[in-house]
Amino acid sequence: MFFDDRLATVLRHRAAGEHAARTQFRQLLDLLGNRKYGRDESLVAAAWLRLGALGEQIPSAERARMVSERGWRFRSPELAAHLAEDEPDVAAAALSRADLEEDDWEALIPRLPVRARGFLRLRKDLPPRAERILETLGIRDRGLPQPLVEAMTSAPVDDGGDVAIASDADVETLELDQEALEEIEQPAEEAEPEAPPAPVQTTRNAQEKSEIAALVERIAQFKRDRDVAPPAVDTSPRLPLGEAPLPGERAITGFGFVADTAGRIEWADAHVAPMVIGKRLMPPRRVGELNSAGPIARAFSRQQPIEGTPIQLDGAPQIHGEWIVDAHPRFARSGGRFHGYVGRFRRPAPPAADLTAAHEADRIRQLLHELRTPVNALQGFAEVIQQQLFGPAPNEYRALAASIAGDAARILAGFDELERLAKLETGALVPEPGETDFKGLLAAMTEQLQHVLSPRMASLDLETAVQGEMRIAIDQDDAEALAWRILATLAGAAGAGEALRLELSREGSRLSLACELPAQIVSEEDVFAAQVKSTKSGISAGLFGAGFSFRLARAEARALGGNLVHDEDRIILTLPLLTVSEPLPSPDLGQRSEADAAEN
Repeated sequence: MFFDDRLATVLRHRAAGEHAARTQFRQLLDLLGNRKYGRDESLVAAAWLRLGALGEQIPSAERARMVSERGWRFRSPELAAHLAEDEPDVAAAALSRADLEEDDWEALIPRLPVRARGFLRLRKDLPPRAERILETLGIRDRGLPQPLVEAMTSAPVDDGGDVAIASDADVETLELDQEALEEIEQPAEEAEPEAPPAPVQTTRNAQEKSEIAALVERIAQFKRDRDVAPPAVDTSPRLPLGEAPLPGERAITGFGFVADTAGRIEWADAHVAPMVIGKRLMPPRRVGELNSAGPIARAFSRQQPIEGTPIQLDGAPQIHGEWIVDAHPRFARSGGRFHGYVGRFRRPAPPAADLTAAHEADRIRQLLHELRTPVNALQGFAEVIQQQLFGPAPNEYRALAASIAGDAARILAGFDELERLAKLETGALVPEPGETDFKGLLAAMTEQLQHVLSPRMASLDLETAVQGEMRIAIDQDDAEALAWRILATLAGAAGAGEALRLELSREGSRLSLACELPAQIVSEEDVFAAQVKSTKSGISAGLFGAGFSFRLARAEARALGGNLVHDEDRIILTLPLLTVSEPLPSPDLGQRSEADAAEN
């Protein structure tokens, strides 16, 4: 099977009856409980919606029973978060069956509802970091502390009673008023004995009195422990951990201000006042110096409005950087005396070109997302026919279906390349960090391609004078994709008998790979817009031709701090080096140098 189509198969059927709804709910639990339930985001989103719709049809007790079945555990934190929002019995069953990694628990627990976090205290197999997060959130066993030993000797308590399970939330409701305590503690001879109680009643009253006194003592002990001075570091929990940031932590994009006649800010909005009051809009004037030629200084001297004037503010990180000032002069109502300026600071807007590029990249990603859905459907149905999942099919149909599935896979791969280019050119994608020997990678790839080029008497000849490894700070998979994109494009466009020379060299802290272009690419006016495609061999770097492959390789190189440029009949790839291993001296040379040093 080329891909996992179980989720699509389940969603293809509608749960018409009660039994079918239960069956499909159980199937979706199994599939969504697996971490690898598919890459089609639209299909996964439809599965979550279907799971929620089925949950409304099935009673919560039945759902809790299905979730808590023995022998079934799930490893998806998304499913745990989804079920934790359900009824308490379903949430308790789900959190008791979740089998997550320690990192998943650490990310999931702050997202859980407060009532659902308490269910995790019933588990004894949580990893240490999850236990620490629960402690930080204040999720712990809620019981009153045991009273002091002296109190216990004076007022014994039956440990098996219900008194020992009161919680801190019940303290206020369980406190007895002073009058009730006096009635409990007054001597027996001071009471008005109208009729002597029966012996059984006396025993019962004494037992109730001892239990109430013990409860009062436990409440008092709890208060004493709670009123102890807190530690120097505030360890009180913050629920939840993902709440909105404090006012001082918010990104400040603008604020109002009032400045005096010297340009000093004397009032500002409350959230920035401590950071900006006292700052000047312009440097102070000094005796003997010429008036500043800045636009703000000129506006002050002429008492004119300030419109869209850039200014640099120094100070706290929230206000540091470039700002735009818009302000108007203010005058006294009587006499017209100049009192300064009132206005507003605002952050500069991003360049229009950047906004346009980001908008276009987002539109491309949305378009590709819409196109993937029908292509995925075509590929899925073609593989169903080719693999005869719904019954036997003629071999001719199976061959056509296999061809359609292959074409769909190539189209999806082309969509991935388009999306990758859009993300790289707008900075939305950053290559994964790592470490790769680019020299060794090029040598291995050219050797593999040589087996395909040999029947056509063509070749890729890699030449380098650099000894040792040439390492770059990029993940192995990304480095292989970049090298293959360039080498496969060159090899696919190479004609019969054409030998292409590749020169790998080191220029300071960068490596340089100069690749000779095939004749049919050199004839193109713009190499990065060339429509040359490989038709003579199975080597292909992409669906959209050599120009697109070079553009994508250039975007990847620039994201790594390098570049890919066209220089006459060559393209030159430059990348920053991470480390370069130089050849070590031979043992006799090292021993000889040590001996010479000893003689000197």
